Amino acid sequence: MWRVIMLSVVLMTLVFVMMGIRILIKKNGKFPNTHIGGNKAMAERGIQCATTQDKMARKRVIPVKPMILDEEHESNTTSC
Repeated sequence: MWRVIMLSVVLMTLVFVMMGIRILIKKNGKFPNTHIGGNKAMAERGIQCATTQDKMARKRVIPVKPMILDEEHESNTTSC
C-alpha cells in the first residue's frame, strides 16, 4: 500500500515539475485559462459562465413595489 502512495506522490511531483518547465521554456508561457469566460469559442457562441449570466439576468429584472390597499393597511403581496 505504501508503494502505491509513494508512486502516486512521485508521479504527481513529476507532472507538476514538467508543467512548470514547459511554462518557463515556452515564450510568454503561462497557465492556460480554463474558465468559461476566457474561452474564445464559447464567447463567439454567446456562452458565458453561470455567475456572469446570473448577474446579467438580475440587472434585467424590473423592481416590484408592494401593493397599497388603503392608507391604514398594506398588503404583504407584491403588485405585478
